[in-house]
Amino acid sequence: MALKHLLSLARRSHRPQRSALSSFRSSSTSAAPLATTSPSAPPGPPPPDAMIYDRLAESVKSKLQQLESPDPRFLKYGSPHPTRRSHTHILSAPETRITTLSNGLRVATESNLASKTATVGVWIDAGSRFETEDTNGTAHFLEHMIFKGTEKRSARDIEEEIENMGGHLNAYTSREQTTYYAKVMDKDVNKALDILADILQNSKFDEKRISRERDVILREMEEVEGQTEEVIFDHLHATAFQYTPLGRTILGPAKNVKSITRDHLQNYINTHYTAPRMVIVASGAVKHEDILEQVKKLFTKLSADPTTASQLVAKEPAFFTGSEVRIIDDDVPLAQFAVAFEGAPWTDPDSVPLMVMQAMLGSWNKNAGGGKHMGSELAQRVGINEIAESMMAFNTNYKDTGLFGVYAVAKPDGLDDLAWAIMHETAKLCYRVSDADVTRACNQLKSSLLLHIDGTSPVAEDIGRQLLTYGRRIPFAELFARIDAVDASTIKRVANRFIHDKDVAIAATGPIQGLPDYNWFRRRTYMNRY
Repeated sequence: MALKHLLSLARRSHRPQRSALSSFRSSSTSAAPLATTSPSAPPGPPPPDAMIYDRLAESVKSKLQQLESPDPRFLKYGSPHPTRRSHTHILSAPETRITTLSNGLRVATESNLASKTATVGVWIDAGSRFETEDTNGTAHFLEHMIFKGTEKRSARDIEEEIENMGGHLNAYTSREQTTYYAKVMDKDVNKALDILADILQNSKFDEKRISRERDVILREMEEVEGQTEEVIFDHLHATAFQYTPLGRTILGPAKNVKSITRDHLQNYINTHYTAPRMVIVASGAVKHEDILEQVKKLFTKLSADPTTASQLVAKEPAFFTGSEVRIIDDDVPLAQFAVAFEGAPWTDPDSVPLMVMQAMLGSWNKNAGGGKHMGSELAQRVGINEIAESMMAFNTNYKDTGLFGVYAVAKPDGLDDLAWAIMHETAKLCYRVSDADVTRACNQLKSSLLLHIDGTSPVAEDIGRQLLTYGRRIPFAELFARIDAVDASTIKRVANRFIHDKDVAIAATGPIQGLPDYNWFRRRTYMNRY
């Protein structure tokens, strides 16, 4: 009896505790929906009866919602969605003034009187393309010899005069153009023009200087052989434009360098350094009237031969040939190759979309990183999978043709994957292009063009190059309008013109046994889509 009495008392004591616990549970569960419906209250933890997968799904949904509707404060200056930008401020850029003299010589200036320095130079529509097989290398040889003394200045006098001004005198030669320019203080512009006019019209070409400079150029050729990127693009031109002037190198073969004489140099000047093919450019702290007056005084001995470079190109045009050149070298650790299609000439309307396509393919370097976060899908593939050391798209224009493609450096075991990525992303431009990618590439292209002309020397170079190629300086407002007119359908049309089922040119060097053969590359210039 006593045991039964104790058990009944224990039951009575436990009943109120269970009811209190149940009431607490019911109150907590009823408060949960109130917390979720309140927009201001912070989200609480999921109920204890929710499965772990439900919790993960809810967290993912909340993150996606934040991405779709982010805080507008963070999007004020940097939105993840590319949009077209206004460039009306470009209309206030300085005017480029151009005057053509009676002998055909053009004088172009862009004044920036706020600057304390100026760049003056001579841009000539002549390069290695206008040489013959026997004289290949003369244009580059002439660039070296032009500073080695004139009738009234020795080589030392030229150097000391430039150094005393605190200036910089330089020159370069390309396949279609040669340039001589000086960057000086604003008060020394007339002196720099006098030096440029003297070396271009009164150079002596002493035989001793020629033989001495011949050894310098031969050493330079040995140094260039060590620059594999230069070698690759020389081989690419040689195979893509074989048996045409564009296929020759700028420096020329060693046998030509050893045989070039004073007569070759003088004949090249008389033939190609003519007034109609030259542009005198000045930018920075200059005035157009002052430069024009000095040019009329100084440049009086130039030939007025009306033959233009375009006429010479028409006589001996360049033809693109689908072909390849491979140089196996197992002594180097990295393989390098370039794949190129025939591009557009300078004056082709599709040259601007090709520039946008180059920006879409982009560039990537292992040292810089960031491949997975870049706009270019090719750079993303290369960066995420680590199949290359570096890669870059290129677009080279000439008077009657061009080259468009990708150059890459990689380890031997990743060549097949890298080749597939390059050809897949390049051929995809013919079929699948998003408006967001095109907009992003257009903005990147416009930014790079503006950054390129930061300084008096880049501005002078831009003026000289455009006058030789287009015959005028294209205003940035017009150029940006052309870039903004490019959309996804334009990219597809231009890609079908230059890439879809077109021959390719390939140049490769290093341990390239793993690089696919030419037919493999040719097959992947199109996609079989049903």
